[in-house]
Parts: sequence; structure tokens; C-alpha cells
Amino acid sequence: MAAVVLIAAPGHRAAAEDPIEIFDAHLHYNWEPKPFYQLDEVLALFKKHRITGVLATSRPNTGTHALMDAKAEGLQVVPFIRPYRVRADIGSWFNDPVIFDLVQDEFKRGYYRGIGEFHLSGKAADTEMVKKTVDFAVTNNLYLHAHADDEAVEILMRHNPRAKVIWAHAGFSLAGDRVAAMLAKYPKLWGELSYRSGIVDGSGKLTPEWRTLFERYPDRFLLGSDTWVPERWASYDEIMAGYRGWLAQLPPAVAKQIAHGNARGLFAEK
Repeated sequence: MAAVVLIAAPGHRAAAEDPIEIFDAHLHYNWEPKPFYQLDEVLALFKKHRITGVLATSRPNTGTHALMDAKAEGLQVVPFIRPYRVRADIGSWFNDPVIFDLVQDEFKRGYYRGIGEFHLSGKAADTEMVKKTVDFAVTNNLYLHAHADDEAVEILMRHNPRAKVIWAHAGFSLAGDRVAAMLAKYPKLWGELSYRSGIVDGSGKLTPEWRTLFERYPDRFLLGSDTWVPERWASYDEIMAGYRGWLAQLPPAVAKQIAHGNARGLFAEK
């Protein structure tokens, strides 16, 4: 018996030291004007950081097509339709019928699970094109990935109460009690945490406000890198280390839900 324990113990210690797996639920592999990393470099980066899933978007959607075609072992790619061809579309897509045509054409590929990330501020969400996009998503059981303030999120939900919204950046610096109120009001709203301020203090310690939020709503948060510019790819190591730093301060079950469990549940393989 003693011999068995001695042999088994090192392996158990190694497993315990493995970094928690992360589902990157806000990833852009943009091809405008060209990718920062080649596809094999991107896949190697995911493997290095134990990224086992990605919510993939790109501008244009070429980068997402490439990630889907790669079929990398051990990596779940969840493709979303980006309603942008070039960066300038950020400020006009919500009034542009051509963009809605783009969304419908991309959807014909048969593998998309959502629409976004798209940008909306306040009453810019209250347009015919946005409502058509929300209704299209609901009809086809798609998620919406919205970079939006709380007013715009409210409007999205008013367009169609059955909408399922991933809230990019979870309101950025919005007060935690307002985030909690939004989660309580909308059961089909999930907060994605890239660029989210207030989670940790200057020493990297989880703040009491956000510890309470995570423990109250452990099933409503996702992690993301938001690799929208080359600098975010270059700091991927730092981004993931930052997440793991505060995840380690949570109860293990809560940490696993936020790190990958919630995304796995939302995007279960069809």
C-alpha cells in the first residue's frame, strides 16, 4: 500500500498544478488587413495557455472560417457572425440593410451559434435593423454578443424578450449593483469580463463587490481576451495570468464555472 501511494502521489501533485482550463469567450481573429498571427501560431498559443474553447469572431468573417476549417484537436470553436466588413461598419451597421444581408448570407454556412460582437450605445439600439437582427437571432436560436451600455442592452431585450445576450465587458466600469440588477432582471443575459474594471484591487486581490457577484451569479459570467488589435494578442499571456490570479481566490466550483463551465453549457456541441 505504501508503495502505491509513493508512486501515485507525484502524478496527483502534477495534476493539481495544471492551470485551470479557460474558454475564451471573446476572441477576434481579424483579417483586416491581415492576421497578427498565422493560424498555426494562434493554435499554439491556445495550447500553451490551456484554452479549450473560443467564441470566434473576425472582421471580416474570413478569420472565423479559418478557425472552423482548422478542426484543432482539444479546441471547441464557437463561431459568431460579425456584422462588419471593415472597421468603419462599427458606427453604421445598425442602420445599414446591407449588413443584415451579410448576416443572412453568413448564416447559410450552417455552423454559426451567434451574431456579434457588435457595438451599440444607448438609443442607437432602437432601429429597425437592430430589431430585425435580434428577431433573426431568436428565430434561429442564436446568441447576441453585444458591446453595449446598459441602456442599449435594455433595448435589445425589449426588441424581443426571448433574446439571449452575452454582454461584452459586462458594462466596463458600470457599478456592480447595476450589473447585478441587470442579471436579476434578464435571466438570459451573461456578462463577459474582458476589460471589466473593479474586479481586483491594485494588488490583484478580488474586490468584495465582485466576489459577491461571482458567488451570487456563478452561472452568469464568461471570460474573454478581446484580441481586437495586435497588442491584445501580444499580451495574451498577461491576460490569462490575470484571470487565473483572481479565479484562484474563488471557491473551486465557482472558478471552474466562470473559467469554462458556463461557456461549455451555453455552447454544448450540437
